[in-house]
Formats: sequence, C-alpha cells, structure tokens
Amino acid sequence: MSAESTTVGIIGAGPAGLALANLLQRSGVACVVLELRERAYVEERQRAGVIDHFVGQIFEESGLAEALTAGMPVETLLEIRNEGVPRFLDGPGLAGGRPSRLVPQQMLVRRMIGTFQDGGGDLRFGARDITLHDLDGARPRVVYRDADGTERELTCDYLAGCDGYHGVSRGSIPDGELTTYRFDHRLGWYTVLADSPAPRYPLMAISRHGFAAQFARGPHASRFYLQHPYGEDPRNWSDEYTWEQLRLRLGDDALPIGAITGREVVEMRSFVVEPMAYRKLFLVGDAAHIITPMGAKGMNLAVTDAYVLARAIIAAEEKGDGSGLAAYSDVCLRRTWDYQEFSRWFSEMVHEAGDHSEDGAFRRKLAQARLERLFSSPTAGAAFADLMAGTPV
Repeated sequence: MSAESTTVGIIGAGPAGLALANLLQRSGVACVVLELRERAYVEERQRAGVIDHFVGQIFEESGLAEALTAGMPVETLLEIRNEGVPRFLDGPGLAGGRPSRLVPQQMLVRRMIGTFQDGGGDLRFGARDITLHDLDGARPRVVYRDADGTERELTCDYLAGCDGYHGVSRGSIPDGELTTYRFDHRLGWYTVLADSPAPRYPLMAISRHGFAAQFARGPHASRFYLQHPYGEDPRNWSDEYTWEQLRLRLGDDALPIGAITGREVVEMRSFVVEPMAYRKLFLVGDAAHIITPMGAKGMNLAVTDAYVLARAIIAAEEKGDGSGLAAYSDVCLRRTWDYQEFSRWFSEMVHEAGDHSEDGAFRRKLAQARLERLFSSPTAGAAFADLMAGTPV
C-alpha cells in the first residue's frame, strides 16, 4: 500500500470541498482532495446556482473573486407574478446595495478546479472504495484505490467530509454520535433546461395552477421550474403539456418555445445533523445539511461552512489556537437553521399563495398577506433582502 501524509484530507470535489481547498491553498496549508467521480462528470453536472453577497465577500477577502466570479451577472430586480400580474422587488437596494451573482454551479466548480490546480493543488479524481480509519486517533487515515486501481493510504491532521448526503464521511461516524433532523415539504419541482430566450429578470410566478419560475442560463437558454403534484413523475409529461403549463402559470401566452435539453425532478426535503464534527472529522455542506432550493442557500451554506472551517484550521496551524475548531459546528449550525427557516418561509409563501384548493384557502390568505408585505412594508422587504444577500458569520 502506498502511504502518504498531508495536513487536511478533503473528501469530495463539489463546491464545499473545492472552496475549502482553495481557501487553504491561499494560506499555504497543505491539502489533498479525493473525488470519486471523473473530472468530466464533476465539471458537467448541471446545477442552478446563486452566490449571495456574503459569499462574494469571502471570495474577495481571499483573493479568489477575479478567478471565480468575474463576468457573472449581478442580481438586479426579482420579478414576482401573481396570477399573471407582475411586480418587481429590488433586493440589492433593500439590502443596502448588496447584490448576489447568478453563477451556475458547474461553472463555479470548473473555475474552482482550474484555480486550485493552477496553484499546484493536489486533486485526485476517480478515488474509489474510500474508507475512513482511526477517527478516534490523533491522525485519521483515508484508504482508497486510485484511478489505476492501486490501494493508497493518506494520513491527515484533519479530515473534511465534503462528499454530500450519500458520501462515506457522515456514515463513518459511530452510531449514536449524531442527531438527525429530517423534514419532507411534500413539494416537488420539475426543472427543465430549454433553448428559450432568458427573461430580463429572474422570474417567479404564483398561480392557481401551481408555482413556476424562469431563470437565465445564458442569453439564449432558460431553466424553468414547475411545481408538480406530489408523488407524480413529471418526466412523463409531454413537451407540449410542459410548455402549456409554463405559459399558463407564467401568464405569458407568447412565451417562446424551444428544444428541451435537460430534465430533472427535485423533491423538496430538508436534512440537518448535529453536531457537524466528530473528533478531527468535520462535515461540510451537503454531508451535514440539505436545504430546499427556495432562497438559493444550498451552495452558499456549503461555501460558508468551508470558510468557517478554513479559518479554524489556519488559526490552529499558524497560532496553535483550536478554539475555532471547537466552535465550528455551533457556528455553522446557527446559520444552517436560520437559512432552513428562511427557505421554509419562502416556500410556504410562493406555493401556498396560489393554493386554491378548499382545504388550502386559509393558508392561501396567509401566504398572500406575507407576499403583500414584501411590497408594502419597507421593513419586511429589507428583512427578506437581507437574508437573500447573506448574513455574516
């Protein structure tokens, strides 16, 4: 077995692992990133994405902004249509001039990979059969097979589990050490990538026919979102029916129809584990928490977790100060639950405001009142915009 050693072993090359790797590299802390998938898969995996203002500040602070977010469109207005009637919310203005950026996740991942490797970073794709050992010891180990099938061992001072909900990291923590919280929102989205001209502003539509949304994916493509009946698989919908529903819910009979190039189903579920650490293993991003797409906080939580952990490791290595490592879980969980509540609040507002079913009439009135406050109350609008912009750690 080939044996090696490093300061930080990072399992997973998604936004969480790559953000951590780049932040550590900028401070001269040695790390190795192990990724199960091949590079092409990781770089082409289609995901929506928004970098909120706070995460943008993290990249600015670390000198990564130019490499990672240059040229990405800055958030302006958000269009919200209620039964086809448009209204516009100035999120950056309400948040004191703090805009977010529309950054497709695969684009950010590609740039993170390039930046890390251009700086000499050690990123190993095709790392299979990963197992974690000696988690109770002073220096945990990772055993895996590389792309050539050779068994390797990596000994680390710290391990970062950035391998998502289905990864090995969380499952390697002994039984009884974690408390798990789960919630099924009983909502589903059918997401469609299509060759249809992008809207001028990000668009959300509330309708008695169900929620819909449209976001730019370049000047000539859009990603659409359609609420679908819970338990139904909308991938069986015909293209004609899909476009019919989009025109109906968006209130746009002239919506240009184009080729559908991608289809996915998102079932809205939330998940959090406490604590987000066990000895020298730290869970980062989706390995510790899953959040619904409402509010676009998933990728931002992952990058912020990485930022908190990077600062803690750097302080421990440079100053011998372990207080940040001890506080890592508590700091990240406060933010996680804050954003979970915001995402649930947002989801109830846009889905229930269009609920015209008999048993949903009361909830619909509540959601409509919540929606109206965003436009009628500067204080309510500012509170919403503040969370959209991202709050400091």
